[in-house]
Amino acid sequence: AMNQLLEQLITSNERNIGLRLNRRSLKDELAANSEAPDFFSKENRRRIREENLRRLNAILEQRVAARTEALECVNSELESFSYSVSHDLRVPLRHIAGFTALVMQANEGKLDATSTDYLQRIALAAQRMTSLIDDLLQLSSVSHVVMRRMDFSLSDLSATVSQVLAREQPRRDVSVVIAPNMQVEGDFNLIRIVMENLLGNAWKFTSRTGQAKIEVGQHKCDGEQIYFVRDNGAGFDMKYSEKLFGAFQRMHTQSEFEGTGIGLSIVQRIVAKHEGRIWAEAEVGKGAVFYFTLGRRA
Repeated sequence: AMNQLLEQLITSNERNIGLRLNRRSLKDELAANSEAPDFFSKENRRRIREENLRRLNAILEQRVAARTEALECVNSELESFSYSVSHDLRVPLRHIAGFTALVMQANEGKLDATSTDYLQRIALAAQRMTSLIDDLLQLSSVSHVVMRRMDFSLSDLSATVSQVLAREQPRRDVSVVIAPNMQVEGDFNLIRIVMENLLGNAWKFTSRTGQAKIEVGQHKCDGEQIYFVRDNGAGFDMKYSEKLFGAFQRMHTQSEFEGTGIGLSIVQRIVAKHEGRIWAEAEVGKGAVFYFTLGRRA
């Protein structure tokens, strides 16, 4: 239902802007207009070709401008839509969670096992929906954050995030190896969100691995500094990798590993904001590695 609503919103925006995509390619137009009659002089044919090229370039620029305007408008309204819907959902969700808890407290010891199970499922669903709203708001807010670039240690940040994860799950025995002296330039708070998501995923998807191992490191390729987070957990099938960074896209079912399917969308948006890129490699049952760059620092 959410995807259908978003699709309707996009269609409505395109209609309101009056965007009409011409199906005829520029290549076809060039072929139809670049040739002058044979009886023209060589110089005149050259001038006609140049004029046609200029005209077609102008058409291309107009189309790009129109589609860019449409895309910006759609993205802006989608972000406003996500923000508004997320806020509007908070109040009824609080009511659901609150009254469910009151019913369970008021009837402690009186409810049969089936009724208790139903109420627990309602509370769990409300909790999951709250997490989804929080992630949606974070995804929406990333585009509006004013970047404050600074130099800092990615090694220290990764160690801090890993320590928090270890405290939250003290029974887990996870070997975390972090390369020293990884200095980056970027917005500290945004990169912290990146590492919380990537390390959090690595921690989550190694939960069923006997000897869980997570590695944070860096290497250079063609002069570009590349950072990575590697784990030996569940991994995923690379044939679905194109969906990896899409919102609400998940490689595993909720029963296997919990999550909202928005974390990697947030990560991709933050990395793009830093003029970087992110990609992944994985194999089912043999773990995954996420690579990313941060633009300026080479």
